[in-house]
Amino acid sequence: MHRTSRTGWLRATVLGANDGILSTGALLLGVAGAGSSRTALITAGVAALVAGAMSMGIGEYVSVSSQKDAEEADRTMEAAELAEDPAAETAELRNIYEARGLHRDLAQQVADSLMETDALGAHLRDELGHSEELLARPLQAALSSFASFAVGAAIPLLTAVLVPEGGRVIAITVATVIGMVVLGAVGAALGGASKVRGALRVGVGGTLALAITFAVGKLFGTAIG
Repeated sequence: MHRTSRTGWLRATVLGANDGILSTGALLLGVAGAGSSRTALITAGVAALVAGAMSMGIGEYVSVSSQKDAEEADRTMEAAELAEDPAAETAELRNIYEARGLHRDLAQQVADSLMETDALGAHLRDELGHSEELLARPLQAALSSFASFAVGAAIPLLTAVLVPEGGRVIAITVATVIGMVVLGAVGAALGGASKVRGALRVGVGGTLALAITFAVGKLFGTAIG
């Protein structure tokens, strides 16, 4: 089984979950670093989860819808070109197959055959690179991103709710880093890449972001406290 068909939902899912874990964890650490109360901490976390999930879902839908609009515009343009000058479009297909290694006569035969059976599909696939597996799916991307953000954000938020005040900062940090590392490994495995490399690239960058956010919260809390 090839993994190309996973590209659309996998990208949105990994991006949403990573953003949910990291942004919510960093926000909670910043609020905790400022010395805020448990109520303020939880309120900030819930608000971050809801707002972030909605933002990710809507953002993915708008972004992927723009991609789908571009695909539809290309389809319309290509259909018009086929209707206007089929001979030129046949020659275009022949040149594509010839450039890929077919002899000119065979490339011409292939182009003629495809122009008779599925001219538009052949041009969309071989000229523009469109394929069924890679077509834009706005709703799929939006739902994947929304759900994964909420699940990711729940990890540091539940930690903040369940852990007593004395160990809350450390617990949120550990839970967030572990969540990011696991997510990086799982995302890499689903994409067929190295799990170790995937875990490291998410874990290292995320840990740095957590440290900076906590330091900013600490400094800001001290300055206005």
